[in-house]
Amino acid sequence: MKKLNLALAVLATSTMLFSCGEKKADTTTTPTETPAETPAAPEEVTGIQISLNAGDDMKFDQNEIKVPVGEQVTLTFKHTGKMDKAIMGHNWVLLKQGTDMAAFAEASSQAADTDYISAKDADKVLVHTKTLGGGQSETITFTITEAGTYDFLCTFPAHFALMQGKLIAE
Repeated sequence: MKKLNLALAVLATSTMLFSCGEKKADTTTTPTETPAETPAAPEEVTGIQISLNAGDDMKFDQNEIKVPVGEQVTLTFKHTGKMDKAIMGHNWVLLKQGTDMAAFAEASSQAADTDYISAKDADKVLVHTKTLGGGQSETITFTITEAGTYDFLCTFPAHFALMQGKLIAE
C-alpha cells in the first residue's frame, strides 16, 4: 500500500510540475475591434409610391390610380414583357385635364423620334416616361397641384385602345 501511495504521490507531483509550469504567452491574436461603419441612412422617401406594370399583353396592371393633391408622387413604370421596344414598346403619359385623349394618341403614335409624344401636343403632357422595351423600367417624380381626374395612356402605335386609365387627384 505504501508503494501505491508513493506512486500516486509521484504522479500527482509530476502532473503539478507540468501543469504549473511557466505560463506561456498567449500566441493567439484577437483582431482589434474597429468601430463598425455606420451605414448611410437610407434616402428618406417622401410622398406616395406607385408601381405600375405593363407587359406584352398590352395592358396596364392598374387602370385607376388615386393620389393626394399637392403630395409628391414617385411612379415606377416597368415593362414586364420580353419583347423589344421597337415591336412592343410601352410608355406612360399623363395628360392635362380636358385633353382629347384619342386625338393626342393618334398624333403621338406617329412620333417615334420623340418617344411617341407629338411635338405639337407636348404642352398637353403633365409628365411621361420614356418608351421602354421588355424588362426595362423607369421611375419618375411629379406633383399634381389641382384636384381632378387626369387621363393616362401608352402612346405606342395602336396601344391606346387597351392601355389607358385615370389618375384621380383628391
